[in-house]
Amino acid sequence: MKSGGANYKAIYTDMIQEKFPEKMVLVKNLLDREKVSILDAIKINEILFPNKSADEERLTQKHKSYYEDDILKILEYQRVNKLNNIQIATKFKMSRNTIAKWKKQFNDVKDQQDSEDD
Repeated sequence: MKSGGANYKAIYTDMIQEKFPEKMVLVKNLLDREKVSILDAIKINEILFPNKSADEERLTQKHKSYYEDDILKILEYQRVNKLNNIQIATKFKMSRNTIAKWKKQFNDVKDQQDSEDD
């Protein structure tokens, strides 16, 4: 799968150097990876902004978007850790309905691909 997503490594490196140089040591191991995934970006964000208010959370949640690779990683995380939709939604601060929609959407796509392979 091709991902033309955001370059989280460059974005967070620039932001940390400019605004949070003291926190670089806390996120260095995440930023040293070849590619910083959406899951890594969420961890970095939690380290940089630990005390967000509920209103700030709601506001930023409205503007999140995910690439297909990111969605599949989240669904894989759910499967590996045997989490239900509510648990995974709480962990990633999103709607359980979003998780259900993704599962339905990507299971349908997977079923279609499997039937084409036959």
